[in-house]
Amino acid sequence: MSLLSEFDRYPLTFGPTPIEPLARLSAHLDAGIEIFAKREDCNSGLAFGGNKLRKLEYLVPDALGKNCDTLVTIGGVQSNHTRQVAAVAAKLGMKCRLVQESWVPFNDAVYDRVGNILMSRVMGAKIELVDEGFDVGIRESWERALEDVRRKGGRPYAIPAGASVHPLGGLGYVGFAEEVRAQEAELGFRFDYIVVCTVTGSTHAGMVVGFAADGRERRVIGIDASGTPEQVAAQVLDIACSTAERIGLGRDIGPDDIVLKTDYAYPAYGVPSEETNDAIRLCARLEGMMTDPVYEGKSMQGLIDLAKTGFFPAGSRVLYAHLGGVPAINGYSYLYRNG
Repeated sequence: MSLLSEFDRYPLTFGPTPIEPLARLSAHLDAGIEIFAKREDCNSGLAFGGNKLRKLEYLVPDALGKNCDTLVTIGGVQSNHTRQVAAVAAKLGMKCRLVQESWVPFNDAVYDRVGNILMSRVMGAKIELVDEGFDVGIRESWERALEDVRRKGGRPYAIPAGASVHPLGGLGYVGFAEEVRAQEAELGFRFDYIVVCTVTGSTHAGMVVGFAADGRERRVIGIDASGTPEQVAAQVLDIACSTAERIGLGRDIGPDDIVLKTDYAYPAYGVPSEETNDAIRLCARLEGMMTDPVYEGKSMQGLIDLAKTGFFPAGSRVLYAHLGGVPAINGYSYLYRNG
């Protein structure tokens, strides 16, 4: 029986996301491992999809049940999460209020006019740009937006950054683990490690809880892309603990169950290093799989480095979670003008 059978889910995705072998990347790294990608970036027809839709499937029934009329959330200027919330609002016929803070110290001339924020504007979201720096916690600007909607007679539904510290925010990636188990049964093998980018925390936390059901919680390898790893690790643990209790996992999640690699977030959140750029180009040129400078580029950098330094024992099968952040690469157009 599913761990999530008691929870209402509003379908926003196409169904199980495909798992594909990255054979050329695996051969190139020559580390004796097989790398596969689970393509969460191909999960929906809603504005290019992505990992947040898997979470939002469990928030939507709550929003509809409370008769809300406006989804209110927050992210950076090139937030994938805000774009996906805007898409869900459009699909449901709801209003959308987005607070977009200056989380990324990157000054491309078109940064606030292309990619994710462009799509959110086209989908009709009301956008407020706020000049505040990065933080994964609850933001005053978001709370002010919620109050503004209420003051004007609206019925807001509060979705925190990444849907992460929402009480239901971890459920979607518990479902991811269950989906992987079903696909493993078809493939005829189990993955030894799962690699995922970690920032606001509920994707990583949900995976930890979901894979704890078969003893693989410490095989979920988070790659920090926040640059605030202590805060993020604490948030992942908190979300995992509350999610485990909510679904009745039957065992506690402790600090040692949260594996977070902290060597790849430099120089800052949303700013790619040369090593990140090298990983983006390598993956694109070997597999035709695009990654981005904020999330997937850094988790791919981490995966490549961990493979090269022998973190994964020979013979390991490694599942890379592609979370769907690629639209943000358009905000870095000058950086990649020559490829």
